[in-house]
Amino acid sequence: MKTPEMRMLPRLNRFAPIALLVALAACAAPDPATDELPSMGNFRLGHNIVVADNMQQVPPSRDATAEQWVTILTSEIDRRFGEYEGERLYHIGIAVDGYALAPPGVPLVLNPRSILVLSVNVWDDALGQKLHEEPEQILVMEGASAETAIVGSGFTRTAEEQMQVLARNAARRIQQWMLTNPEWFDVDPDAPPFRAAVTDADAAEPEDAVDAPEQVAEAAGPSAGGPVDPAAPDVQPVAPVN
Repeated sequence: MKTPEMRMLPRLNRFAPIALLVALAACAAPDPATDELPSMGNFRLGHNIVVADNMQQVPPSRDATAEQWVTILTSEIDRRFGEYEGERLYHIGIAVDGYALAPPGVPLVLNPRSILVLSVNVWDDALGQKLHEEPEQILVMEGASAETAIVGSGFTRTAEEQMQVLARNAARRIQQWMLTNPEWFDVDPDAPPFRAAVTDADAAEPEDAVDAPEQVAEAAGPSAGGPVDPAAPDVQPVAPVN
């Protein structure tokens, strides 16, 4: 006779691939102030436009305003892309489609994860046009850590901290997607990284190291203008993933 534990095994095995996928997708992005930045050819950031007017909250979730998402995503895009000094301007337009900020759950039983759903457009300023036909929809998972793996981030992070992780992961995912189209930016496949990763020793030596979002924004300088508005009607929100 099968015990109750034995009867549960097939059901648990069915969910194992999903659990593995979530675990792999939930790695936290490194801080772009210390992360290795790949070469982006002629890229230089022009407009950085984020809109969240039509975003939807996916329950269960803590609350966040459109203004909060616009502020934190704009900051993280500047933080990741602002140092590039290529010869051509490119504009990034982002629509926040949906989000969930995990509330406290039940450890090992109900452990909700935070997610963010974005639609992204990239424009070439010189050409005056978008570089792809449809907005790229990106689903971002919250980063996992030793503290959140068991009890969930609803216990260990504030809503603002969850948003910070999601926004930073989103900026890195957007860059990874953009670099799947290296011809957009004339990227040399043999070019070295734009900047090597900063080690702990490197970060400890210079007293004037750039280590705060405000300093990164100041070092990058103001975004240049151009005739294209990335928040134009092409940036249409897509229904969030349920």
